[in-house]
This record gives sequence, C-alpha cells and structure tokens, in this order.
Amino acid sequence: MKSFDQFSNENEKSDKKKNQFTILKDDSTDGHGGYGVGSISLENVSPVMVDPNEGEAYVDMGALHARSKLEKRIKFKPDRENAPNGKLFWIVWVTVDQNPEGAFYTGVTGCEMVIDHEIRRGYKSLPEHVNNMDKSLKGKIIVEHMDDESKKILKNFLQEHSKEMWDNSSDELKEALENQG
Repeated sequence: MKSFDQFSNENEKSDKKKNQFTILKDDSTDGHGGYGVGSISLENVSPVMVDPNEGEAYVDMGALHARSKLEKRIKFKPDRENAPNGKLFWIVWVTVDQNPEGAFYTGVTGCEMVIDHEIRRGYKSLPEHVNNMDKSLKGKIIVEHMDDESKKILKNFLQEHSKEMWDNSSDELKEALENQG
C-alpha cells in the first residue's frame, strides 16, 4: 500500500538526513566548518563499572548512554531517599591517551550510584556523571570521594587490563588509587 501525501513531490527524496547523536572519529574541526564542528570524540573513554558488593569491575559501554546492565529498568532520581536500601556502585570514566612511551590512562573520574534492584529505584546525579565524563576527557583524576575498597577494585582492574598502560600512567593516578586505610 502506497502512502499519499498531497504536499510531497515525487521527485524529492523522502529520506532526508536527520540530526542524530553521533560519535565522531578523528578531528571534527579539520577545517571544513560544516556539520559536527565542535563535537567531542568519545572514542577514547570507557565506562568502568565498579561493584564493591561483588568485588568486581568491568567495562559496560551501555553506560555511555545511561543503558548499562546495572541501570536498565531502574528509575533514577537525584535524591538518595529514592533508594533507602540500595547498594553502592560506581561508574568510573576512564580515558586513554598515547604518548611516545605508549598508551596510558589519562583521565579517571568516579561517579556514585545507589541502586535498589528490588524496588527498581536508584539515586544518581546526572549532572555529576556528565561533568565527570567531561573532566575525564580533559585528563583529570577525581577518585578521592570513592571508598577504599572500590579504589582497590578499580586499581586492580586497570592493572590487569594493561600493565603497560598502568606503568605509563601518571603518579597522580597511582597515588589517588592507593588505599588510605
């Protein structure tokens, strides 16, 4: 069945380009001055989920769009009272860069989440998540608000993921992830 639109022109293409969020590779400001100028590249950032309850950390790319395994089917509010019996989790934005010595972890920023899976409610601060992702992309280290156990899990994960990248990383990162207790 063919659709009818009295205002359409049969000679025009009906599938016009729609503006959609895209992750751009390479430099979007290479001089063309067109679509996408000023966009940031999320190519080198990964969300590492830290679960101190289970003692594990893993990468979940769904967290880039708030669709990680932990976040699915959870209604979040910016109020801790929303999940009174919730468990603590962390999304840690880890940015990787390259220098003459090789790849290294350049930005590492942690964001708290409290989730009560039983009642499907949770707490997280969306502005904190967005700002910390941006700070990670800019090479900042922000983990001082994380508990010692979560820092230890994150440190072990980063070391096991790539010892070379860990060794090439800044002393600031290594000191920030040392256990304080």
